[in-house]
Amino acid sequence: MSKTHHRVAVIPGDGVGTEVTAEALKVLDAAANRFGFTTERTEYDLGGRRYLSTGEVLPSSVQAELDGHDAILLGAVGTPDVPPGVLERGLLLKLRFDFDLYINLRPVKLYEGVPTPIAGLTPDRCDMVVIRENTEGMYTGVGGVFKKGTPLEIATQESINSRYGVERAVRFAFDLAAERRNHLTLCHKTNVLTFAADLWQRTVNEVAGDYPTVAVDYVHVDAACLYLVTSPERFDVMVTDNLFGDIVTDLGAAVQGGLGMAASGNLNPSGDHPSMFEPVHGSAPDIAGNGWANPVAAVFSTAMCLAHLGHRDAATAVEVAAASVLPELETMGGPDMGMSTAQIGDMIAERVSISK
Repeated sequence: MSKTHHRVAVIPGDGVGTEVTAEALKVLDAAANRFGFTTERTEYDLGGRRYLSTGEVLPSSVQAELDGHDAILLGAVGTPDVPPGVLERGLLLKLRFDFDLYINLRPVKLYEGVPTPIAGLTPDRCDMVVIRENTEGMYTGVGGVFKKGTPLEIATQESINSRYGVERAVRFAFDLAAERRNHLTLCHKTNVLTFAADLWQRTVNEVAGDYPTVAVDYVHVDAACLYLVTSPERFDVMVTDNLFGDIVTDLGAAVQGGLGMAASGNLNPSGDHPSMFEPVHGSAPDIAGNGWANPVAAVFSTAMCLAHLGHRDAATAVEVAAASVLPELETMGGPDMGMSTAQIGDMIAERVSISK
């Protein structure tokens, strides 16, 4: 049973992150008013702007405050003046690891009226979810450099895969597949990565015994990239490791019409820490301040947040309302969108309020 009051931490971030987050919060308010729950929100100034101003990425006191919330809504972080890796490791990956956000949930869904680069692709052929293990693999930072900056430099980067980490991601994926169309695909590279992939494959095979109604398939990650373009209908729930999931889901975003459609959740399914929801696009500093950013991915992410908090009816209403505006946009983002970021947010919020 869902609670009726939620503490939500809001990290608007940088660039268009602040713009799309403002619209997502409008829609959240509309859903709260219609479905009878309330939110108490605290905004946190985290991201490139804060780092350049103070040298801080994520102070321990702020992280402790974030941990006291029911969920986190993140806009986008990043500015050109911040070196690569500072925000990724100091903020995003730190929250994933410290809050044990071990599931990255990425829907790949084509909506009516959304242009896709795949000729002949229709919405009925593209509706899947990728479960990406979110706290292990290549992203743990295990590795090193020897003789850096010399002609003899050697760099190593290790992929860490534990049975514990793999199994909990796999079980989450099976649970989701059982709620959807009873089909799960493991995506990995068993013919080359014979240690890590073998662990994943054996785990899937063993866990499958607890889910007799779920059909199980396997596909190499390179083949998955091909099938996502030529026959995305073959997938329902895909489970994969951290690196492959990062790559495959961005391809999925292109298939579904671009990053302006792509929502995500970084989940702690046990609820021991708050889960974090964000559009997967960047801060786009080149268009920030012009009202050209498409807020739909941020709104879809808010719908995912509502579902996670137990408000499934509200989540459905938000998703349906956001999807309904897409055919009315001339493009999916940029100066030719036909409406401003704020106008799109207003339209979605109004449709949430009056939908049946």
